[in-house]
Parts: sequence; C-alpha cells; structure tokens
Amino acid sequence: QVQLVESGGGLVQAGGSLRLSCAASGITFRNYAMGWFRQAPGKEREFVAAVNWSGGMRNYGDFVKGRFTISRDNAKNTVFLQMNNLNPEDTAAYYCAADFSLATMTTTRKSAYWGQGTQVTVSS
Repeated sequence: QVQLVESGGGLVQAGGSLRLSCAASGITFRNYAMGWFRQAPGKEREFVAAVNWSGGMRNYGDFVKGRFTISRDNAKNTVFLQMNNLNPEDTAAYYCAADFSLATMTTTRKSAYWGQGTQVTVSS
C-alpha cells in the first residue's frame, strides 16, 4: 500500500517560511520522481515543484521565482519543500506526489500517487 504523508503546513505571516515534508512508504522511493502541487479553493491544481530520482534535476512552477526549494533524502524516503518569502497568494492545500516521470508531473499535473495534503495559510 502506497502512502505519502505530508507534514509541516500551518499558519505563517507574509514574508515568513515553512518547510514541508513528505514521507513515502510502499514504493521503491529512489525509483520515483517526487513533486509538490497545490490547490486553493475554487482554483485548479497547480504544479509547484518536482525533483528526479537522484535530486539532480528540479523543475519549478513559474510563480515560485526562486522562493521555494525542493529536495529529497533517498535514505529516509522523504521529499522536502522549503518555502521562503511566502505571500497570501501561496495559501493552499499542498500535496505530495510520486511518479516515474518528472516530465509527467511537470507538464500534465498528473501523478501516479498522491498524499492527503497539508494546509498552508499565509496571513497578510
């Protein structure tokens, strides 16, 4: 049974930082690209960031503009999203995803597996 469990969300003031974590089980973690997506109420799911199996390739959504960094620890089956300089427009539920293809996650907003999500709320 595949499980992706996110943590680290919460309430933060504009300009602040959060670090999201996603612990994976039930998959051979190093075989998968890992990604983060977000969805705000009334809006479509949006690609945030993805990293390939080794961590050597990373893609980001256009809105990130250098504020977020995705990383992974294959020894701990965990992927991270460091988010800095947050603004109220970043308020959304953030979802972890796993797929064999970095390109698929980046270009189609689809993924083989999804977590339950963690809420990020940025106050002005």
